[in-house]
Amino acid sequence: MKIIDKPLSARQPLAAALVADFSSVAHLYQSDATEPASWQARLNWLDHTEGSRIDRHNVVDVLRTYNKLYNPHPKVAESLERLEQKGTPVIVGGQQSGLFTGPLLVIYKAATVVQAARKAEAELGRPVVPVFWIAGEDHDWDEANHTYVLSKDLKVSRIRMYRDDDHRNSVSYTPVEEEEWSKALAELNELLPDTEFKPQLMSDLRESVSETLSVSFAKLLGRLFGPYGLILLDSADPQLRQLEKEMFKAVIRKGDELTASYIEAARQIREMGLEEQAEVAEDGANLFYIHEGERLLLFRNGEQFQDRKGRVSFSREELLQEVDQHPERFSNNVLTRPLMQDALLPVLGFVLGDGEIAYWALLKQAFRVMGLQMPILLPRMSFTVVEGTLQKYMDMYSLTYEDVRDAYEDKRAAWLLQQDHVRIDERFDEVKEVFNRLYEPLIEELGTIQKGLIRLGGSNQERILSQMDYLRDKAKEALAAAHDATLRHWDRIHLSLMPQDKLQERVYNIFYYLNRYGSEFMDHLMEIPYETNSCHKLILL
Repeated sequence: MKIIDKPLSARQPLAAALVADFSSVAHLYQSDATEPASWQARLNWLDHTEGSRIDRHNVVDVLRTYNKLYNPHPKVAESLERLEQKGTPVIVGGQQSGLFTGPLLVIYKAATVVQAARKAEAELGRPVVPVFWIAGEDHDWDEANHTYVLSKDLKVSRIRMYRDDDHRNSVSYTPVEEEEWSKALAELNELLPDTEFKPQLMSDLRESVSETLSVSFAKLLGRLFGPYGLILLDSADPQLRQLEKEMFKAVIRKGDELTASYIEAARQIREMGLEEQAEVAEDGANLFYIHEGERLLLFRNGEQFQDRKGRVSFSREELLQEVDQHPERFSNNVLTRPLMQDALLPVLGFVLGDGEIAYWALLKQAFRVMGLQMPILLPRMSFTVVEGTLQKYMDMYSLTYEDVRDAYEDKRAAWLLQQDHVRIDERFDEVKEVFNRLYEPLIEELGTIQKGLIRLGGSNQERILSQMDYLRDKAKEALAAAHDATLRHWDRIHLSLMPQDKLQERVYNIFYYLNRYGSEFMDHLMEIPYETNSCHKLILL
């Protein structure tokens, strides 16, 4: 395996500035991750504020119960024991559940969490444990219920699961029927080529079948990252809700200050000529309430807290009482989840993708409103896997990764044109020019016999030119057919590296590569060290 840096040409501006030009965004973010002093300062702050967070022993008790069920590796138990010790911070990253773990970027984010924790521990001389935050309270089922695999016949094939109703319930509380699991597994089995690793892989996947997508997601992440000590946390865990009561109350009590902080940050972002990446509502309460199986976003309407359709309505005191009696009915929105995370865990650093870094620009003052401090933000590792066969094809056709990413259609067309020894376009253009030159004067002369012949001649000319274009297209199709085997090489390169014209990591699933290369793929991935200022990289297999 070889690793090559390939910086992306267009990164989210705030994410790019966070790493390369921190001074330009220091008013939006707390710490420069590239400065060693930032890490020590954050560690000192965590030590100083140990007593202000939710009791770590209680948190670990909940995490121990959850991980025993879905992530029972001895290395995870060791991580939990370390986390229980005062002074042990965490590196956190998170993602919504996805079918069969979703796109590769989820795997890369989890790998970043583990590797960043290792790096921090080595540099700080203090135990640092990795935690993956499963955003099970999210209700975007259509984002979670599918995954993509490149099929044997070179198609980007989607595997999708369905549910019985359209309620906006949390993914962790959305049941999945066994029949849906069977269909999804059968589709994946059909799409994956037969390899020596496939039987065990499919067996592992069948063992991950569970009552919800979140549980299956946790089991699979546990299989992949449990050996590296990665602790899993489901944000929808009802046991955690009991610990989060006081934080929910604080969000309700300080709602006006929080909203004002988000609005001010959004104004600062717009002043930079950028757009805020999360919606900030002036009347937003920044909390969801679970009502009759549906997750409703709350807003302030005068002295009342309501959803937009008025299905629920509470005074502030009633809402605080509801938190006391039924904390499981509450969940965070995108702007309060980071605050809850910091109240639960001693977060040294948080791993994010570029889009997430952009919306965190809204949060610096919100942390202060809650008596917290924004953690160090760490860009996740980003990769494109280039298999050996693809490397051979790219060398054969003198293609670079940049060519495939930015100019594939032009390069493909140019190569095919080189194979056109007849010079189809040139010859047809010549014939059409000669035809028009000879035919148009003839039509004019025919018009001296009868004016109607001019219109008839014009229509006839258009039909003849149309037939020429038809033959030209057929000739091009024949040319492409004559080089079909080679063009399939081109298509395989593009579909493998830039499926749907997106980065590979945003589309394909990890199990395609595990099926091809077995557990060695994960071993190689976990050998790649984390660099705080890392850029996109190619993994050459």
